[in-house]
Amino acid sequence: MQLDIPFIWTAFTEIIKALPLTLLIAFTPILLGLIIGIAVAFIRINNYKVIAPLANFYVSFYRGTPVIMHIFIIYFGVPIIFESLFGISLNFLPIAIFVIIALTLNAGAYLSEIIRSGILSVPKGQIDAAFSIGMTNFEMLKRIVLPQAFASAIPNLTNILIGFLHATSIAFLVSVKELTGVANIVASSNLKFLEAFIAAGIIYWGVTVLIELIAHFVEKKVTAYSNTGVARN
Repeated sequence: MQLDIPFIWTAFTEIIKALPLTLLIAFTPILLGLIIGIAVAFIRINNYKVIAPLANFYVSFYRGTPVIMHIFIIYFGVPIIFESLFGISLNFLPIAIFVIIALTLNAGAYLSEIIRSGILSVPKGQIDAAFSIGMTNFEMLKRIVLPQAFASAIPNLTNILIGFLHATSIAFLVSVKELTGVANIVASSNLKFLEAFIAAGIIYWGVTVLIELIAHFVEKKVTAYSNTGVARN
């Protein structure tokens, strides 16, 4: 078998059309998962009765089971629950919605641990000092704790984002036409699997490098602000 180099470009132009959907499936769970992660992190840190054990179970379950299982459970389970309890069919919803829900719940569990460790890394003396000058809990969190927590979490957040970009590749198992799904269609239609997946790999790699560059820029700015109070070029 001979490598058809020109077909790599042909496949590239077809596969990259699925990039917007892939980015949507990768980024949306991170943004929504941040909200869940912050809430779960504070519940676990403050050890609230009743809901703290539920939060611990949620984090343990989603971190201890594979993401493809979460996608299948949501994809098959949620429609059954809605039809059984409310008599509502969810067949009208795009399959990508179920994938995003599954990945959001997964992201929330992982991000809660990242945020929790970031919050715990803030020196207690700074929190006491904030209260001593009359800051409220909300002001203390907004101006002292969360900025430092997120600053220390940037490398881990970057890794999570890249991981979710790659995790979108399994969405084709439930017929979502993201990068890997389209690559599989192009490969099957032309019987050029190696060329198609080389093209897909180039796209994944390019987006990953771009994410790393942006994260490095943001981390540099945040570090400069943390050190001097003013972001420098």
